[in-house]
Amino acid sequence: MGLRSAWMGVSAWFLIAPMAVLSACVMPPALSDGRQRTATEPPVRTPDSMRPAQAGAVAVSPDPAVGQPSSSSLAAGAPPAPPVVTLAPGPPIALVLPLDSPTYGRAADAVRAGFDAAAQAAGVRYGIHAHTDGEVLAAIAKARASGAQLIVGPLLRDDLRTVVTSRADLPWVIALNQLDDGTALPARVYTLALAIESDARQLARRARGDGARTAAVIGSDNALQKRFASAFIDEWILLGGGPPMTLHFDRAPDMLALLRREMGRAPVDAVLLAVDGTDAALAKPYVGAIATYTSSQVNDRQPRELLRDLDDVWFVDIPWLAEPDALDFARIPRPELPNAALDRLYALGIDAFGVAWAFADGPPDRLEFDGATGHLSLDASRQFVREGRLLQFRAGQIVPAGTQ
Repeated sequence: MGLRSAWMGVSAWFLIAPMAVLSACVMPPALSDGRQRTATEPPVRTPDSMRPAQAGAVAVSPDPAVGQPSSSSLAAGAPPAPPVVTLAPGPPIALVLPLDSPTYGRAADAVRAGFDAAAQAAGVRYGIHAHTDGEVLAAIAKARASGAQLIVGPLLRDDLRTVVTSRADLPWVIALNQLDDGTALPARVYTLALAIESDARQLARRARGDGARTAAVIGSDNALQKRFASAFIDEWILLGGGPPMTLHFDRAPDMLALLRREMGRAPVDAVLLAVDGTDAALAKPYVGAIATYTSSQVNDRQPRELLRDLDDVWFVDIPWLAEPDALDFARIPRPELPNAALDRLYALGIDAFGVAWAFADGPPDRLEFDGATGHLSLDASRQFVREGRLLQFRAGQIVPAGTQ
C-alpha cells in the first residue's frame, strides 16, 4: 500500500510511544556547519526498504586482496589483516532548514523542535542539514550526498521557488511552504504549508454557509493580512458572493469614527478584519453586532481586557493550540515558547514528521489525517489541504464555534 497499513491510523504513534521514549527526548542544537546530525535514541524503526545502519556504526569486511587470515598464520603469530572500515550511510529522512539564518533561524528552530519531538516519540532517526540565507540548494545537495531519500524542507517561500526553478535532481521533497504564483511543482515535490490563506478560505465558506450574502473587508497594509484578505475575497466570490466592500483600517480616532459611519451607511451580513491581533480588538466595537471574522493572529496571548472587546469574533486556529488537552498529542512534549507564532511552527514540525513517515515507503496515492495543524488531506496537485478548528470569543474566553 505504500502507507504501512494506511499509516497505522497516522496518529497511532502519538499514543503507543512508550513513556521512556519521551523522558529521553532531547532536542539537540542545530549544527552551524551543515554536518549531519542524527537522533540515536530510541532504536531505529524504519521500514526495511529504507533501513540504514545505526548512526555511528561501521561495517567491517576483510581486505579482498589478503583474504581471511589462516589458522597457521595466526598460530605463527602473524597479525590479522587490517579490516576495511566503511562509514554507515545517514538516515533516509533529512530536514533541510534555515537554522543559520539571522532572520529566520528562530522560526526554523521551532519547526525542527516539533519534528524532533515527534520523531523521538516514534523512535525514528533522521538527519538534519542547516543552511543560511540563499544556501538551500547546497544544503539539499549535502542531504542527498548523505543518502537522504526524502527531504523535509525548504521552509521559506523564496527558497522553495529557488528549488522549483533550479531543475536540480531531487529526491522526494516535502516543502513546508507553498508558491503563490501558480508555478507547477516538480514531479517529486509536495507541499505542506501553514498558510494563512487556508484559514481565510475556511472563514469565507463558513460565512456563506451561515447565510451571509454581503460582506465587507476591513484591511491594513500588512503584507500577511493582504494575503489573508485576498484569499477570503477570492473564495467568497467563488462561492457566489458579490465583490465585498473594502475599507482601509487606520488606528487614528477620526478614521475609526469614519469606519463606524461607513459600516452604518452600507450594512452587510459579514465582516472580515484583515488586521493584526491588537487592531482586531480595536476595530471590533466600530463594526457593531455584524458577524465578524479575523485571522489566527488574534489568538496570540493578548491581555484579557482586550479579549472582551472581541466577543463573538470568529477565527480559525490549529488544534495544537485550540485543543491543548487532546489525547492525540498527549505524548508529544509541549515546550514553553515565547509566542503563539512559534507554537504554530512547532506544530508544523510535528505534522511534517507525520507526513514524512507516511512517505517512508514512497509517496502514497491518498493521505488524510487529523494533525497538530488541522485536518490534512493530500490533493491531486501534490499539496496538502489544511482545515483548522473554528473558534470564537465568548465572554473573554476562546471556545469552539457555536458554543453557547
